[in-house]
Amino acid sequence: MHHSRGKSKNSKIAQAPKQKISYEKKLDPVITEYAVRALNWLRKAAFLMSAPKLDICVEDTGYEIAFAGRSNAGKSSAINALTNQKQLARASKKPGRTQMINFFSLGNPDQRLVDLPGYGYAAVPEAMKIVWQKELENYLIHRQSLQGLVLLMDIRHPLQHFDVMMLEWAYSRKLFVHVLLTKSDKMNRGPANQALLDVKQQLKKMKLDFSIQLFSSLNKQGLEELASVMGGRLNFTLEQSAEFDLALIPEAEADDLAEDSIEEDDESEAFDAEEIEVDPPEQAPKPD
Repeated sequence: MHHSRGKSKNSKIAQAPKQKISYEKKLDPVITEYAVRALNWLRKAAFLMSAPKLDICVEDTGYEIAFAGRSNAGKSSAINALTNQKQLARASKKPGRTQMINFFSLGNPDQRLVDLPGYGYAAVPEAMKIVWQKELENYLIHRQSLQGLVLLMDIRHPLQHFDVMMLEWAYSRKLFVHVLLTKSDKMNRGPANQALLDVKQQLKKMKLDFSIQLFSSLNKQGLEELASVMGGRLNFTLEQSAEFDLALIPEAEADDLAEDSIEEDDESEAFDAEEIEVDPPEQAPKPD
């Protein structure tokens, strides 16, 4: 009786040819040409001036979009990552130290990025907090060139008291707001996406119709989406920028983008600190 033999140890087994693995950086197909060129354009950012009061700010012409948020939300890191400049927006040693309204031109003095003083925490006397709040109100109410806000919130601590106040006030004045949930690298993808969904649902319950995205200065998540939003608000056109290859963007180092302050390292102290209790801007609805 004939028995079939098993394959010997030395028998050759046909194998599918191995495919070469490409490690080239590829653009996500949803990233449009406009977004990529807008990102390149934002990297032309240059410091214009700092102003403690509205009446000595840059001339109120053209278009500008302002970055706002709690003092530990990562504003400086976001601006530096977006513009690919390590020290464009300087992080102070303690949150809340930035007292000025900082203006940056974007290749054209009539197209500007504005860094507003952080709110919600500041290691300064109460009288100084009130002065800052008043100047912030003046800017938001009277600045004619302001096309909208980029409101930054730490993804682990979203919708704090002053965040909600700012959103409700902006909605009441029909001011455009794009929300960044920053430091998304602090969470895995699943929890981060769930946090995004949760905040969207909370905004919907509050009847606040604002765009929102995940963002990380450290791993550059969300740069193109944010650049596209800002380009649209600042009247950026494709003619303003030459072709740009995103693959040429140098990889950021963790030390370069991390806030050089308590903003990134000591959230417990910052979020346990007493918030600034001052009157909201003119006609701003108070949260329940």
